[in-house]
Amino acid sequence: MSGSPKYSTVTVAPAYARLEAERRRAREAARRRMEAQRARERAERAARRAQEAAARRERARAAAERREAELAERRAAQQRARTDRLRQEQAGADARRLAEVRELLDGVRADHPEVQVLRERLDRIQGRLDRTGDGDGDLDGGLGTTIEELRGRVVVLGAEHEAAVRGADHGAVLAGLEGRLARTGPDAREQDPQGYRHCVELLAELRATAGPGGETRFQALLGTVEHALARHAATAAETAAEALRQAEREQRAQQARQQAEQEAEERAAAQEAARQAALEAEQDRVATLLAEAADRLGVVRQSVEEAAAEARELADTALAQRIEAALTAVTDPLAAGAAADALTAVAALEELLVDAESRLDEAQLAYTRRMDLAQALQDAMIGEGFAFTGGAEQDGRLLLSFERPSGATYETTVTEDGEGTPVLVYHVDGEPDVVLRPDPEGAVCDRTEDLLERVHEAIVERDGFVPGRLTWQGRPPGRQAKRRPDTEEWSWNR
Repeated sequence: MSGSPKYSTVTVAPAYARLEAERRRAREAARRRMEAQRARERAERAARRAQEAAARRERARAAAERREAELAERRAAQQRARTDRLRQEQAGADARRLAEVRELLDGVRADHPEVQVLRERLDRIQGRLDRTGDGDGDLDGGLGTTIEELRGRVVVLGAEHEAAVRGADHGAVLAGLEGRLARTGPDAREQDPQGYRHCVELLAELRATAGPGGETRFQALLGTVEHALARHAATAAETAAEALRQAEREQRAQQARQQAEQEAEERAAAQEAARQAALEAEQDRVATLLAEAADRLGVVRQSVEEAAAEARELADTALAQRIEAALTAVTDPLAAGAAADALTAVAALEELLVDAESRLDEAQLAYTRRMDLAQALQDAMIGEGFAFTGGAEQDGRLLLSFERPSGATYETTVTEDGEGTPVLVYHVDGEPDVVLRPDPEGAVCDRTEDLLERVHEAIVERDGFVPGRLTWQGRPPGRQAKRRPDTEEWSWNR
């Protein structure tokens, strides 16, 4: 039967089964302690993340409040600048009008009782203008209207003064009328150019009648000139008032446009701030998820790598590849910033690790069982005079080599069947006891079988494993090991 493989299914003895159960419970307890430690570390890291997130939110809130305050201050500064500019422009225009009215008032008789009252009103207006220039005045447009009212009153006083001196010589009358036209101011010439030209023409005509013999014509034309001057002054004053009202309307329109522009800028700024806040919130959310995934990976990574290495050591290549692929499924999204994918993958990795460690514990128990069986076999073979020539591990199987003094070699494989039951497989070479008989009686190897049965009996004596009936292809029915009643001892019978 040299070269024909022989098999023996090995039963685990009760004492060894109890030992193995104790080992299994110890490993389960260690796994529970490890998982509890990971849970504590995950909770600690989650608490730190929560504190950091709260600090980030507080910093973001403070920054938002600071930006809002800065924006409000800029808006207020812009509004103050616009107000100051408008105030200065209006004050300048009112100051020019006031100077014109003062000049008109200077042409009126100083002893007129109303002149002093007008001068006092003009002084009060000047004080208001000075305060406006210092930024303390109003922008209600009331000064311009008041100044124009005073202008009209001064013009009336001038006309009354001219009427009082109408009886003077023609030269004095002409001088008074020309002064009256001049006192309407340069703005009146622009505000009523046609009336101004008409007045100039009438004054020229009146001057032509001022000579000897023109008294009647002079007096007749004098009323026309006075009427033209009064109408020119009134038209210029009305035009100036309308121009003032138009300026005020334009000013209000400009203020409205500026207000609208400011509101549009503020809306745009608010929209940009909201967009930026949303972007920062999304970035913070992604960063939070990435931090959680990285923390959870940090808790299990060492255990995951150790599990993959142990799986390869225990020849469970498929499990090692699953673990390594699950780890890559976490690290790649983390590197790419794909928070949701990384978080999903790390949850799957955590679940896989629990299952893998349980599976590896069983694999380790099976490995220890194979090693213990191999040691028992080695001791028994040496006890039967075999020399141990070497051993190796291959794909989860232990390969042991022995040699008899006769030179025969026994290659023994310690492996398991599909249900995890230990199996011994012998390959014998160099034994001369193979006798082939016609079927169905099969092949008989008496001396080799007896030798291996003695080896098996020695293994049983170690109180760990009980090898079953030795069989091979074509082996006829024969003796097998039986357990003695009410004991854990085994005997061999033919």
